[in-house]
Amino acid sequence: IHGELDYRVPATQALQYYDTLKARGVAARLVYFPDENHWILKPQNSRLWYREFFAWIKRYAPGGPARRT
Repeated sequence: IHGELDYRVPATQALQYYDTLKARGVAARLVYFPDENHWILKPQNSRLWYREFFAWIKRYAPGGPARRT
């Protein structure tokens, strides 16, 4: 997940990392926000960020997402 306006981490770095993962056969997905910075703050983009984040956790984290007790 990356925002084009991020001055901390250039978008080219995210694209290079994604391309490297794909070239090595690693399952990868890049979610790109052309109108966001380091933090994804616009409401519609934030909702997508959270959907993507929790879908990734559910798929790759051992035992899935943590459950509240």
